[in-house]
Amino acid sequence: MINIGIKNRITYSFLLLVITSLTLLGFYLLHYFYTQNLENKTQHLITNAKIIELTLEQDLYNQDKRSYIETEIRRISNTVNLRITILDAQGYVLADSWESPPTLDNHLNRTEIQGALSNEYATSTRYSDTLGQNMLYVAIPVYKNNEFIGIVRTATTLTPIENNYETIKQVILSALLCTSLLSILLGIWLTHKNTKPILYMTTQAKKIANGDLSTRIELHSKDELGLLANTINQLTSSLEEKLHQINTEAKKLSLILENMDNAVILLDASGNVIDANKQAKLIFQIKSDLFGKHSISVIGSSLLTQAANEVLHSLQPQNINITTKLNNIKQTYQVFLAPFINNDQKLTGVLSVFHDITTIQENYERQVDFVSNASHELATPLTSIQGFTETLLDGALEDPELSYKFVDIIHTEAQRMNRLIKDLLLLAKLDSAEYRSQVKKEPLSLYEILNSVKYKLSPQFQAKNQTFLLLPINTDLTLHANYDWILQVIINLGENAIKYTPNDGEIILNAWEEDRTIYISIKDNGIGIAASHLPFIFERFYRVDKARSRNAGGSGLGLSLVRFIVEILGGKIDVTSEVNKGTTFILSFRK
Repeated sequence: MINIGIKNRITYSFLLLVITSLTLLGFYLLHYFYTQNLENKTQHLITNAKIIELTLEQDLYNQDKRSYIETEIRRISNTVNLRITILDAQGYVLADSWESPPTLDNHLNRTEIQGALSNEYATSTRYSDTLGQNMLYVAIPVYKNNEFIGIVRTATTLTPIENNYETIKQVILSALLCTSLLSILLGIWLTHKNTKPILYMTTQAKKIANGDLSTRIELHSKDELGLLANTINQLTSSLEEKLHQINTEAKKLSLILENMDNAVILLDASGNVIDANKQAKLIFQIKSDLFGKHSISVIGSSLLTQAANEVLHSLQPQNINITTKLNNIKQTYQVFLAPFINNDQKLTGVLSVFHDITTIQENYERQVDFVSNASHELATPLTSIQGFTETLLDGALEDPELSYKFVDIIHTEAQRMNRLIKDLLLLAKLDSAEYRSQVKKEPLSLYEILNSVKYKLSPQFQAKNQTFLLLPINTDLTLHANYDWILQVIINLGENAIKYTPNDGEIILNAWEEDRTIYISIKDNGIGIAASHLPFIFERFYRVDKARSRNAGGSGLGLSLVRFIVEILGGKIDVTSEVNKGTTFILSFRK
C-alpha cells in the first residue's frame, strides 16, 4: 500500500478541491449564459409575433390583401432581422419573408406548430435544411371571433448565440487553466509552509516518546499547531505532577473510606478480617488485635462467610442481608461483596460494604404487622358475628329477649367491621399520590365547618349530657384545604373526646389565627392518656386500652388517619394529656 505523506495529501486535496470547484463553476456559467441568451431570443420572437398579429389582424387572412401582406412582412423582417411565416389553419404557408410560399411544404407537423394548436405559444429549436443552420422558432395561434384561423411564426438563427457560447467557453477554459496553474503553485507553497511545523513537531514528539522528557517543542504560532505544541509541552511537564496527584488521590480515597457512613471490611481468601475503615471499626468494635480473626468472631454472621466464599469462587459480586446483635442492639445491613484485585491483577480477598437498612427493615416489619393487625381486627367481629349467628340458628331464635340481644350484638359488630373497612379503604386512597392530586382544595370558612361539626356531633354529646362548647370564632377565618378531609379530621377528634369523656363532662372546640398560622383545638376533661402512651397513639391499630377501645367501637385507625390527613394538608398535630384531667389536640396550618 502506497504511503502518501500528509504534505502530499494536503496538496492533492487542495488542488482537487480548487479544480473541481472551478470546473463546476465553468459548466454552470456556460449553461447559464446559453440558456439566458436563448430565453431572451425566445421572448423577442414572441413579442414580434404578437406585434405582427396585432398590426395585420384585419388583413392577415384576406385573399385580396395577400400581396400587401407579403410585402409588409418582408418589410418587418428586414427591420427586425427575423424570418416571418404566416400559415392557415391547415398548416399551409400563405406568406414567408425569406422564401416563396409555393416552394414550402405543409408545416402542420412541425413541433412549434403542433404546440401552438393547444397553447398560447410554442417554441422549437432545430437545424434548418433550407438555411443550413440552427434556428429558433416561435409560433402563436391566431383567432377571429374565437375561431382558430391560422398561425404566425417568427424565427431567427442561433448562430450569434452559438458564437457567443464558443467565445465564453474559450474565456472560461483559459481562466480555468490559468487559475489551476496558480492554484498548483499556491497549494505547493501553502502545503510546505503549513506542514513544516508538523514535521518538526513529529521529530520532537518521537524524542519525548523515547524518554527524553527534557525535550520541548519550540513553536510560537497562535493557531491550532501552536496550541497542539503547547499541549504536548504541558503533558510532558505534568507527568511528574500527575504521579504526585495519583498518590494524593490514593490518600483522598483512604480518607473517604475512613470517614464514609458505610462500613467497609476487607476479608482475605480464608474469611479473616485484614482491613477495615473507621466506621466498620466503630460499628463492629474492631480493634487492632481483631485483625486476622475470622469474620464470624468479629461480625457474628455466618452468612457473610458463605457469601464471601461464593464471591471468591464465582468472581461475581453479590448482595446479601445480614442481621447482627451487638450489645443487645439488633441491626440489619445490606452487604455488597465484590472480589478484591490488587495492582498485580491477583485475587487477594473480598471487599464488603455494609449499608445500614435497619430503618427500612423496621418499616417492612411494620407493614407486616399492619397486615396482621388488620386481619386480626377484621377476624374479631367476624368471629363474633359467626358465633352469635350459629347460636341463633341452634335455637336461640325461640327466645325473643335473648335473640334481640344477640342480633343487637351482631349489628354492633357489623358496624364496627364496616367502620374498620372504611378506614382501611381511606388509608389506601390516601397512600395513592394520584388520588391526593385529584382532591380539590379551596378556601374554607372555619366558622361554618366548626358549627357543622358541633351539629353533627350533637346527638352523641347530648346522649351523655356533655357540654360541647364552641368558642367565638372570627367569621372571616379561612383555611385552604379539602372540605371532606378537614371535616373528617375534626369529627374524628370530636368523637374521641365524647367517647373518652364521662357523662356530664365538657368539650371545648376553638379556632384562631396567630403569626400567619391557623390553629384548631379540641379540649376535653375526660380520662386522659398516660405519658408513656403519647408517642404511640398515632400509630395504626395502637390502643391505650384495647378492651375499652373495642367496647367504644373504635377501629384503631382513627388517630392514624387524622395525622395522615393533617400532614397531607401541610399541617401538623400536637397532643397534651394528663390522666383523669383531660386531653387537648391542636391542629396547626401555616398560611
